[in-house]
Amino acid sequence: MWTIEQKAQRAVGFNSLDEEVHLDAVPVTGTVPDWLQGTLVRVTPALMDGGGKTINHWFDGAAMLNAFGFGAGGVSYGSRFLDTDYLGDVRRGEVKFGFGADPCRSLFKRVMSLNDVNKFDNANVNLQELGRRYIAMTETPLPVEFDPKTLATLGKPAWPDKDAHGQVTTAHPHYDYERDEMVNYTAHFGPKTTYRVYAASEVGARRRLIASQPVKQPGYMHSFGMSERYVVLAENPLVVNPMSVPLSKKAFIDNYSWEPERGTRFIVIDRHSGELQGIHETDAMFCFHHVNSFERDGELVVDLIAYEDAAVIHMLDLAELRAGETSPLSRTVLRRYRIALDGSGVTHEDIAPEISPELPRINYRRNNTRDYRWMYGTGTREADWVDELVKLDVTTGEAAHWSEPGCYPGEPVFIDRPGAMAEDDGVVLSVVLNAATERSFLLVLDAGSFEEVARAEAPHHIPFGFHGQYFRDKD
Repeated sequence: MWTIEQKAQRAVGFNSLDEEVHLDAVPVTGTVPDWLQGTLVRVTPALMDGGGKTINHWFDGAAMLNAFGFGAGGVSYGSRFLDTDYLGDVRRGEVKFGFGADPCRSLFKRVMSLNDVNKFDNANVNLQELGRRYIAMTETPLPVEFDPKTLATLGKPAWPDKDAHGQVTTAHPHYDYERDEMVNYTAHFGPKTTYRVYAASEVGARRRLIASQPVKQPGYMHSFGMSERYVVLAENPLVVNPMSVPLSKKAFIDNYSWEPERGTRFIVIDRHSGELQGIHETDAMFCFHHVNSFERDGELVVDLIAYEDAAVIHMLDLAELRAGETSPLSRTVLRRYRIALDGSGVTHEDIAPEISPELPRINYRRNNTRDYRWMYGTGTREADWVDELVKLDVTTGEAAHWSEPGCYPGEPVFIDRPGAMAEDDGVVLSVVLNAATERSFLLVLDAGSFEEVARAEAPHHIPFGFHGQYFRDKD
């Protein structure tokens, strides 16, 4: 357990950041590889307090972009809020809708309606490049476009079609490099609720509907899996009655109830034909993040970060996190499910159960949808919050670790070296909070040895956040 001093240190990561800066160069120690030519952009829930009020849940912090640019061994830094309606609401203390916000009933009804879902624009979860345009995303299907160099907000391009429309989506789309398109799903609430799997090749253009699967009580799914042939929806038993939501006075996530007796359903859809391959049932579990999925020897292998239940959601309430009373991220395990495609059952095994990983990343372009060896993630070693980075061999369970006293790292982003042959030939980038100095730095690790090669200092603390992407410079 943490000491009182350690709890106070951790709370720095949940303090608001209301400073926008642009620095052409920041202090660097070590040597940044010359081949690293691009920008790491992360999206962070940065503003938690405004108008004399504090948001209820960490997931509802107003979105800020933080960027570290690389070139000729130097590093630049910038921070800028996404210019959204939601940012103004937080500043005024008038948040009307969010993941864990107490809703304004009339607005909540409009948000969940078919024609007016685009009221919630706090895109603070993840980023995606699509057709040389860049979008920030959350769990309502309204992307916010931005410039990765200036971090300026460029607009909110709505998807024009109805076939793939829904009220709830994931900010973890997959990318099909053969078709050059993004794959995602929405949950369309109504008298006949459906999961809708779609593909998109351009931001704001008409999407291609791959499949529509009816469901009575949709589950909360933060991400999903994709193999070379299949889309895998891991429907854990945190479910909602869609018709009760528009009249609810509850926060969005509080409309969902944990029903473990339902178990977990793996809904497997052929993403080429659109046909349902099957629905495969197993024991209850909860999951935020998939790691990878691939087909092998008549099985569909699905790797994900599993929790025993959904209690973690309210362990991430902001008051709990600022008080340091909970340790939600020490409850995870990397779990490998093996789904027999002939319908004969689902088995699973836990890989390196002594490690509590989250925010997993892989060599995505090379290995997503294919068999792989290396997973990078955060870990909880000795503290009640993320205090290490791990490189895990999923074939043996062996792991390498990076940690430093008083430092709390974020998601490790793998960047492959141009011309690399080995799966782990590259670097890992992670934004780390040094709680003692109350400032953050960008850590650069050699992905092979998992040893530090450089770090770049930010001018302030960067609040704990979720996800980011590395965008290579274009010719």
